Amino acid sequence: LFEISGLTLRIAALATCLALPPAVGLGYILARYSFPGRSLAQAIIALPMVLPPVAVGLALLFLLGPQGPLNPLLSASGIQIVFTQWAAALAAATVGLPLFVRACQQAFEGVDRSYPVLARTLGHSRLQVFFRVSLPLARRGILYGALLCFTRGLGEFGATALVAGIIPGRTETLSLGIWSRTQWGDDASALTLCAVSFLLALASMW
Repeated sequence: LFEISGLTLRIAALATCLALPPAVGLGYILARYSFPGRSLAQAIIALPMVLPPVAVGLALLFLLGPQGPLNPLLSASGIQIVFTQWAAALAAATVGLPLFVRACQQAFEGVDRSYPVLARTLGHSRLQVFFRVSLPLARRGILYGALLCFTRGLGEFGATALVAGIIPGRTETLSLGIWSRTQWGDDASALTLCAVSFLLALASMW
């Protein structure tokens, strides 16, 4: 029980770290810039949230699997992602990214535009303005997005099952454990894992 709970927390935390840079970058771009195809970009970013999770997992498996376009590069680097904890974290990060990006976008939209402009007039570069002004002022919204991504990772099932598998001690998270024990007819263990999952999600949101 402790092993599967710790693994779930570790994968959710890793997924949040993986999603953090693209979420902050995309959120800032969508909040500060208008460009052709902006609405299409937002729709594409939101796709993992509205697509069936198994479809997201299948797409990741296609990209990272033995026949995938990224496999030659991964093999040459000696990196294996499919059916590892990294695959589980990547799947959780992918499905949680739309929530994270949306939270970051709203956070940057809430920053008074006069502050970055003032910082620019004082001689700061765009990069300095971002890290010293915009990012600190948007930190609460970004932390909220990270929390949403983390809790989404706690309960991720469909994409993780396809790209990471259900390997006890390696990729079996709480949600995968609940499903597998239900399939085995071990309802008591499944209910125990459900209770732990509920408590972790409640504690995280609280």
